[in-house]
Amino acid sequence: MWIPRDVEPRLDRSARTRPVVVLTGARQTGKTSTLLKLFPHCGFVSLDLPTEAEQAEKEPHRFLRRHPAPTIVDEVQYAPGLFRHLKAAVDAGRARNGQFLLTGSQKFTLMESVSESLAGRADIVELETLTFSEIRSALPKTGLEAAIVRGGFPELQANPDIDHLAFYNSYLATYLERDVRSLANVGNLRDFERFLRACALRSANLLNKADLARDVGIAPSTANQWLSTLEASGQIVLLEPWFSNRTKTIVRSPKLYLADTGLLCALLNIRSEDDLRQSPAAGAVWETFVFAQLRGRERRAGRQGSLYFWRDRTREVDFVADVGGRTELFEAKWTELPTDSDAVNLEFVRKVMGRAKVVSAAVVSRTPDSFPIAPGLRALPVSELA
Repeated sequence: MWIPRDVEPRLDRSARTRPVVVLTGARQTGKTSTLLKLFPHCGFVSLDLPTEAEQAEKEPHRFLRRHPAPTIVDEVQYAPGLFRHLKAAVDAGRARNGQFLLTGSQKFTLMESVSESLAGRADIVELETLTFSEIRSALPKTGLEAAIVRGGFPELQANPDIDHLAFYNSYLATYLERDVRSLANVGNLRDFERFLRACALRSANLLNKADLARDVGIAPSTANQWLSTLEASGQIVLLEPWFSNRTKTIVRSPKLYLADTGLLCALLNIRSEDDLRQSPAAGAVWETFVFAQLRGRERRAGRQGSLYFWRDRTREVDFVADVGGRTELFEAKWTELPTDSDAVNLEFVRKVMGRAKVVSAAVVSRTPDSFPIAPGLRALPVSELA
């Protein structure tokens, strides 16, 4: 079955108004399927095929004659030499929009080529795994815990017969063999997998690179490089702290999150909903899930770089959303019935920031319905983040 994506109207608009559209995101998030569904009139070629990638890199003129616009070029980062020729092809017919629709699963490599050759010509769109609202729109009977454990990869949600544990084992093997080897000079893939599992154990926590490197037994410089690899391939997201002149003691380190809770649960050996409910990591998994929903909300609103966390020496609020100079505060709590004690930090930070600047403050929990906790503070189900 096809699960509609919130990004579809944006992609349709981009193809009508820009000559090039670049769709980025981790592997298996549905980039290729989404473009093929939306633009059936376009040609298609995948640079996952070594012969196509080689021709695109070494004989770009011949490659473009074989695949004229409009066409979808999948995994375009495998032929960085193609981008200069794409620029020439686009400029030759600059009045035409939707000439080339490009996908790539290695964001940093792709963005470097785009910024060098296609600046001013390309609209860049990011596609992550399914949000809970996308899942529930297509599959309204899907339970909250089931969505967390199974994760947001479209294939898993569209086909309930797929064994999600086997899927993630295969996903990890493919990711390690393909993306890691091409993105980083990793001598031992076993060490890199241990590093990824160590990151999973730290999801929803402050990033301490020295501790991470020490626990895996690698140099701090290697940890830096491998973190960049995970971020570039869409496996982790780093959330920066909120800073203002009124909070001088705030931390400087970002928080680390796995991008998808299905992969996170697989790495933590959480195999079922019962495992999740009994796991000591349930709170961290829930916070990771809430963060993914907030990222989806911000993307739909067209806001980039608008999410942060707040922390000083003694208190923390999980998420701060910057909405046109005013802020929204969110705490993620695994509980089904939050109380005023769960909102203590929200109230503290609201006073620090100034209540006039805080639009709303909420505890995002597993409650089925929204209700007030205290004046100006609400309990919020994750479904209402949409």
